[in-house]
Amino acid sequence: MTIKPEDFLNQIRSSLSYNGQIEHVEVIPSREARYGQLDSPLPEPLQKYLDKWGIKLYSHQARAINEIRKGKNVIITTPTASGKTLCFNIPVLERIYIDPKATALYLYPLKALTNDQLKVLRQLEIEIGVNLNANIYDGDTPSSLRPKIRKESNIILSNPYGLHLYLPWHTKWARFYSNEC
Repeated sequence: MTIKPEDFLNQIRSSLSYNGQIEHVEVIPSREARYGQLDSPLPEPLQKYLDKWGIKLYSHQARAINEIRKGKNVIITTPTASGKTLCFNIPVLERIYIDPKATALYLYPLKALTNDQLKVLRQLEIEIGVNLNANIYDGDTPSSLRPKIRKESNIILSNPYGLHLYLPWHTKWARFYSNEC
């Protein structure tokens, strides 16, 4: 069963437990999607992946990817489910496809989000046929696995707290940091 947003809102408004708690409602009209173009084509496996899933890059995604490819620092501030992850995954995957020694560090504030993104990367790895060797490195990572992850991973997923702890041990991370995308 689906419910229209306005019907859901009316149910909340008429509920005694929510009485007077809604301060403001703003309806933002939909608009046509704005698509963008990359300055140069993607490697074939990446383009095939996008085509297979019917993914057309939105203008903010294409612009971010173009700038990242130029070595620029990019900040993406868009709503939830607007495709931010593709903005950085595509250039990272492209770089690893071109240079299998390339590395990238992904930082997430929450363990659940980190685990979700690892699943996405592992699925991408299968679909595009590129070994990403992505691993989580955080407080729960067994100490016996840490050297192998630092030595072999192309993509390490962690959190800001972990990064703060690992930076003083930069000599252990020399291989990973020196090949950063």
